Amino acid sequence: MSGTHDGEGLRPEETGPIGDGTRAVRAGLPEPVKYEPTLPGPVFAAHFHLPGDPTGPYTYGRDENPTWTLLERAIGELEAPGETGVETLVFASGMAAISAVLFSQLRSGDAVVVPDDAYQALPLLHEQLRAYGVEVRTAPTRGEAQLSVLDGAKLLWLETPSNPGLDVCDVRRMVRAAHEAGALVAVDNTLATPLGQRPLELGADFSVASDTKGMTGHGDILLGHVSCRDPRRAAEVRRWRKIVGAIPGPMEAWLAHRSLATLQLRLDRQCATALTLAEALLAHRDVTGLRYPGLPGDPSHEVAARQMRRFGSVVSFVLPDRAWADRFLDALRLVDDATSFGGVRSTAERRGRWGGDAVPEGFVRFSVGAEDPEDLLADVLQALDTAAKGA
Repeated sequence: MSGTHDGEGLRPEETGPIGDGTRAVRAGLPEPVKYEPTLPGPVFAAHFHLPGDPTGPYTYGRDENPTWTLLERAIGELEAPGETGVETLVFASGMAAISAVLFSQLRSGDAVVVPDDAYQALPLLHEQLRAYGVEVRTAPTRGEAQLSVLDGAKLLWLETPSNPGLDVCDVRRMVRAAHEAGALVAVDNTLATPLGQRPLELGADFSVASDTKGMTGHGDILLGHVSCRDPRRAAEVRRWRKIVGAIPGPMEAWLAHRSLATLQLRLDRQCATALTLAEALLAHRDVTGLRYPGLPGDPSHEVAARQMRRFGSVVSFVLPDRAWADRFLDALRLVDDATSFGGVRSTAERRGRWGGDAVPEGFVRFSVGAEDPEDLLADVLQALDTAAKGA
């Protein structure tokens, strides 16, 4: 089946153990064919030749596309290396992927538990779920607080690390408790990516992400995906995608697959620099509320170290007030004031400008890019000095 990680691509039993870089470079590639490109170009097709009964995988462009197939196999290999039967579906955006899980799994009368400190667009989904008769319960990510409102719920939705606060919950513990209570578990893994954390290995039923961020990493594609092991659940998510038509374009899918090849290179550079930046900010007189799960003293570090392999590219901190944060952002020369994260070019923003996050006015979400660490650090420090002079 298209999108199923069924042994095509990398085969550990043939190649032996392989690293994340090798996996990212080779994931999802078809068998080599003489005179054909390593990664075939995007297939632009609304329909396919279809004489007789429609028995093949490619019938109509809203259902399947060969370019999606290769990308879905690639992501499946990153989500669950060496496993068979993991199915991945790609979507037009991260919100499309999130919506597909929620609306394919929940019915009127069901209850869902979601974090109250998650991505700021989620409350829009809360409104729609309630309109459909679904009970929405919320609790913070930190301290596994969502378990306190789990009783009788159909689905537990986790976002760890949370965006933008960077709190972490113990996925294994949450999954055990949810499954014992008869609930499914979905994990928004956007901030970590599969190279930082693998929710399916931690027991989750769904691993969901906005691949607009770190997975594709260049700030030029909107994309999302859902991975799961249960073929029935995967079929329900696939049916939802077909009904609403939340499909990626073939060019976006091809660009995403191409971008996966540098995922490990990008992420290792970004994570190392993020830790360096966090260590520098830790001692800065104007910075409070610093969060980065990779810092040994961070409240989330102990749990994150048990379940994460990389701690991500995002650092958050608080400057004294709104004007101070705006001066800091204006003074940056190597960092774009933009909303998003995970890209090769560093970005930062004052999250309070959106109004959807419960953060102080001076709260800054900083996404570390692939610039030289010393250049980026120097730019941040000079911007902090400039912001202080304007106080």
